[in-house]
Amino acid sequence: MATEGQTSSDYIIHHLTNLTYGKLPSGYERDGQALAQDTWTMAHSPQEASAMGFNAIHVDSIGWSIVLGVLFCWLFSRAAKRATSGVPSGFVNFVEMVVEFIDSTVKDTFHYKNKLVAPLALTIFVWVLLMNTMDLFPVDWLPQLAAKISGDAHMYFKVVPSTDPNVTLGMAFTVFGLMIFFSIQQKGFIGFVKELTFHPFAPPTKGFAIVLAPLMIAINFILEFVSLIAKPVSLGLRLFGNMYAGEMIFILIAIMFGAGWALGLFAGVLQWAWAVFHILVITLQAFVFMVLTVVYMAMAHDVEEEH
Repeated sequence: MATEGQTSSDYIIHHLTNLTYGKLPSGYERDGQALAQDTWTMAHSPQEASAMGFNAIHVDSIGWSIVLGVLFCWLFSRAAKRATSGVPSGFVNFVEMVVEFIDSTVKDTFHYKNKLVAPLALTIFVWVLLMNTMDLFPVDWLPQLAAKISGDAHMYFKVVPSTDPNVTLGMAFTVFGLMIFFSIQQKGFIGFVKELTFHPFAPPTKGFAIVLAPLMIAINFILEFVSLIAKPVSLGLRLFGNMYAGEMIFILIAIMFGAGWALGLFAGVLQWAWAVFHILVITLQAFVFMVLTVVYMAMAHDVEEEH
């Protein structure tokens, strides 16, 4: 909830600002003084984070992503070591259910041979699910704990990596890179280029109409290139948009706790109801990201010519 002396607007901005490390340019005015030289430092305001530019690092997003990735590897490795030929129980049973679910989903969607796709799908699903699940923590708990540990009462600290477009687009463009790699591997570079330039309209190859071939190839390339680039952009922004909206609702509900006991009681009911519904949202978004990744991998392996 908003602290004393802090407006609702300040509270929202504070909770939506990342802990940013970057370089402030020389001459930038900070605390009433101009910096004598380029300075690498933590941003003290959203304006400073913006001034740091493209090379700024969101420390909280990267940190939580790494922590949750390590947690995923540790939990699943423990389950693998404890797995036996008998009937599984407890957490091992849960892990086997997740693995079987992902395996069956991949088999239903991906009909080619590639040992990387199923582990990739499992990693994406569990990792994204863990990042999304951080949204179920009360919005003030972890930021306040970080503020107490650091000694900075106004420290920025976002704990949901999937509400950071840098994280979601980073994962999406990694998938995109794998898609391009397997497309060239399966179809050859010439085949990949033909896919971008000879579809959806086959350029003429005979007669006087052949003079229109360059124009047709250019039109095909524009259409296919836009469609190609739209895949990672939509993949990353879909996850970011849904999770960002969910986090915003939690923040707005938290503001209500400081508006009197009546609204506070109502906010408690709303928070519980939204958290229950959000469990479905965070799971569905992880599943959608994983399924689309598998679909894109299948498209990359599809070598059939389309006419």
